[in-house]
Formats: sequence, structure tokens, C-alpha cells
Amino acid sequence: MQTATGYRSGRGAGLLGLVTVLVVTLACAIGPTTPGEEPAPAPAPSSGEPVDGSGTVEEFERDIPGAVRLAEQYWDERFTESRQRFQPVRRVFAYSRDGEVSCGEQAVPRNNAVYCPAGDFIAYDVNWAVAAFRQIGDAFLFFLLGHEYAHAIQARLGIQHQFTIQAELQADCMAGAYIGDSVQERQLDLQDGDLDEFRAGLVAVGDDPDQPWFAEGSHGTAEQRIDSFFRGYERSFAACDLT
Repeated sequence: MQTATGYRSGRGAGLLGLVTVLVVTLACAIGPTTPGEEPAPAPAPSSGEPVDGSGTVEEFERDIPGAVRLAEQYWDERFTESRQRFQPVRRVFAYSRDGEVSCGEQAVPRNNAVYCPAGDFIAYDVNWAVAAFRQIGDAFLFFLLGHEYAHAIQARLGIQHQFTIQAELQADCMAGAYIGDSVQERQLDLQDGDLDEFRAGLVAVGDDPDQPWFAEGSHGTAEQRIDSFFRGYERSFAACDLT
């Protein structure tokens, strides 16, 4: 999957009817919102080290900022269409150890990626993300950043959900819309196997089928997450119940 430049098709309507209720949205159900000090970004893996037979860490390091820029561009244009001011996420950075990053007073564990509204940042475990890059492919990184950026958009729109799973499945749909619209608008080149990578990634992060949907931290089964993602991918953000 590669970012590209091209014309804009104008797919989808503006973000209309935005609600204004305060919301706390964090991946993996990390909830405290008292302000906390950010740590310095963790270093990425050493450049040049091969990740697998088809990728390098240089590709990983290139894809992360490319996915962030594309998400910023996409949501900036959606907000502009609705005559709303868009504010990008303040920071996107890597970490590598338990407790290195805190959201408010809650430490962020390894093997995770989160959006923290307290500091308005996205943080991801670089070792876990590189492993996903190696095992699933670069398309999953665009989903990962798209999903966490969707949580930031939920916070900016003031969307409130009673249960974690509602916020998470909506973020999957929004990530699908960002990727699908970017492909339609020729801002993103979809390569052979990328759709399969999205499905494989969603299967990897899906809840156990026995996980109660109302449990704190529920994200949805693999089937639910795939359905939500591709609903946004095929029908744009109008399918994600943002209004």
C-alpha cells in the first residue's frame, strides 16, 4: 500500500449534525483523562534491519508518517466540507516498554496502540507494530493509524457511547472510510493482497467470541470488526453513524 497524489472525487457528504457531548475515547479501554506528562518518543528499530523477506524497517518507518499525513489530510478535508475547523492530533510517537507512556495516571501497556485525549496524542508499541508489519503487511499499519485517528475524531466531534464496543466498532468503520475514500480519490494505491491484509489484521485483533459485548474493553469479534471496517470502506463515513 502506498500513498499517492491525484484528483479528488468528492465522495461522501460533509460531517453534518455534530453532537457536542464530552467523550473519553481510548483504544483498549484506557480511561483516565487527567492531564499527564508525555515521555520522550521511543526510538524505532535500527534502520536497515530486515523485517522479513519482503520488507525493511525503512519501509515501516516511511509508512507510519505517510499514514498519519493521509489521515490528517482526509479529516481536514471532511471538516472543511462542513465548515468546521480541524485540529490535527498533537503528537504521534512510538514507545517500547510498559509504563513508558501514561494517559493521565494510567500506564499504557506494551503490545498496544492508543489515542489519549488527555494529551491529545497517539502512541504505539513500536516492537508490536513492527511485528504486525512483518506478519500481516503494511496495509495493517494504515488501519492501525486510521483506527486511532478515528478515536481522535470522535473526541473532536464530542461523540459519546455507553459501551466501549460501540466506540471501537465505529472507529473501525471510520478507518475503513478513510482508507476506502483515499483509494477512490487516488490518494492511496491499493496493491494486490491489501484487502486480505486488512481482514487478517482485523481477525488478529478481534475479541474472543465468548467476550461479553458489554464488557469494558470489548472491541468486537473478528466478524464484527471486519463488517464495520468494510461498511466504511464501501460506503464512506456516512455509514458510520457520525450524525
